[in-house]
Formats: sequence, structure tokens, C-alpha cells
Amino acid sequence: MKAKSNDVVTVCLRGAGQVFFMESALAGCLFIVAIAYASHETAQWSTTAGAVFGLVVATLAALWLNHDQAATRSGLYGFNGMLTGLALATFVAPSPSLWFSIALGAAVSTVATGAFAAVLTKTRGIPGSTGPFVLIAWLMLAGIGAVGPPNAASVVLLPGHPASAYLGGVAPIPAADELLQIFFRNIAQVFLLESAVSGAIILLGIVFASWRAAVAAAAGSAVAMICALVLQMDPVMVMRGLYGFSPVLTAMAVGVVFLRTSVRVAAYALLATVATVCVQAAFNVLMAPIGLPVLTAPYVLVMYLFVAAKPIFFLAVGGTDSMHKTSPHA
Repeated sequence: MKAKSNDVVTVCLRGAGQVFFMESALAGCLFIVAIAYASHETAQWSTTAGAVFGLVVATLAALWLNHDQAATRSGLYGFNGMLTGLALATFVAPSPSLWFSIALGAAVSTVATGAFAAVLTKTRGIPGSTGPFVLIAWLMLAGIGAVGPPNAASVVLLPGHPASAYLGGVAPIPAADELLQIFFRNIAQVFLLESAVSGAIILLGIVFASWRAAVAAAAGSAVAMICALVLQMDPVMVMRGLYGFSPVLTAMAVGVVFLRTSVRVAAYALLATVATVCVQAAFNVLMAPIGLPVLTAPYVLVMYLFVAAKPIFFLAVGGTDSMHKTSPHA
């Protein structure tokens, strides 16, 4: 049996894969390709550079601090640093201070990931997941005064593309091609991307790692889109995928990753996913006066609640691993 490679590059790629709970270097590579494609579309390569830089710094910090080596090699100390670097590069203009901030934020995210594991996971069985990213990114963005909308542009219609009847308030639901774009943007926005193509690449990466996780991600995106349309949420935000990214993570986490999949767990995950859409809308309102991005806070809050309640409702269901499931659910 061939031994699993643990070189730094492979470990970093696994860290990228762990953003969607996948201990897969191939998935992680495709996720980085998805970010790079969005950078190509927007001509903002600092986002790709920030994501990779944050991933590498966080992983090296974990290796240097001699954290749990098994968890580190599975990429569990890299993904929060990657998201922190991506968020800072998205909301802060490129400058020397940006790269210093990413290095600092990514390194601190490693410590925060360990702290969340010690406080939440080992004592309560609740995975830290992207909680450290949300905490560190909020503090970093507030500390450097980066408030307001992201640098990335809103949805832009291509030249010659007909005006959207949905965005114009003429049609109650988007056209078929727009629904498909929303479906993939919901997935892409986990990485703060507005590219439907990037979302498709990310979903492909999840498929390679785990078809069950891919089904959960697709279901989460579809449920979020339906809920946002039924509740008549802001059409621009619906089109941008800004109501769907946290529900995608919730559907995967509750439906596949942290509970053993069954019909009852699927219904539980559906409830959690719908709840996340509503929590997302609430966070959009609450965070607007502050000017800070919502990030994956709605997913974190709902996932913590639903996983914390697992011993009450699913006493006989399998438990959680250290911070993410460290093996794919193929």
C-alpha cells in the first residue's frame, strides 16, 4: 500500500480542500484553479495570491508550532488561513501592509484554530470549522479600517446580453440560465467569488473527493436559491449568490460531514439549511451598519447549534472528528 504523501505542497493543497471538508489535494488544487479563474475574470490577481499566501503561512505556522501533526497533515490548520488571506485581499487594496496583514492574520488563525479545537471540539464535540476565520478576519478588517463593499464588482451583464427581467422587477423568478448561474455562484461565494464557472469547478472538485458531499453541496445551493426566491429576498444579492454560500456549507456539514447520513439526518440538514438562509438575511441587516462582511458567520452559528444538539436528537449517530472529517465520504 502506497504511503500517503506529506510534503508541504500536498499538505497545503489538502488545506485548500478542507474549506469544503475534503482531505483531498486534487480537490484543493481545483479550488485554487477556481479562485484563479475568478481572478482572471476580474483582473484582480491579488485574491488568488492572498489565498495561497494565507494557506502557506497558516500551514507552516502549524508545522513550526508542532500542533497535532495528524490534523496538520490533513490540512486542518491551513483552510482558515487561506480564507483569511482571501478575505483580506478581497476587501483591502493591494499594498505592502496588505501582505503583512495576511501573514499576521493567517498565522494567528492557526493559533485560533487550535484554541477552538481545545475549547469546542475536545470538550463539547463541536467542530471549530470556519469559526476562527470569521473571528480573525473580522478583527483584522475592523482593525485596519477595511469596511464597506468588497473590491469585486457586482454582477455585470455581458455586452449584448439581454437585461434581466428578474433584476428589473418584471419577472418574479430569474430565467433558466440565471437560475443556473445563481446555483453555481452560491457555491463560489464560499471563496468570496462571483463567478459561476468557478462554482462549477469547485463542485467538480468536491465530486472527485466525495460524491455524497457533492450531492449535499448541490442540494444546499438549490434549497438556498428556492428559499431566497420564495421569501422574495433582494434580487441583486440573490443573483450574486450572497444568500447561498453559508447554506451550502451547512448542508454539507450537517447532512454528510459531522453526522452519519440517514433519512432523519437529511431532514435535520434540510431544516438547518433553511434556517441558515434566514440567519444569512439577518446577518446582512445586522452587519450593514458596521460595514463588515458577513463571511461564513451564518453557517458557523447554525452549524454550532445543530451539531451541539446532536447528542440529544442523534445519540446513536456517529461522532465528529477533530475539526473536520479527515477522510472523504466516497
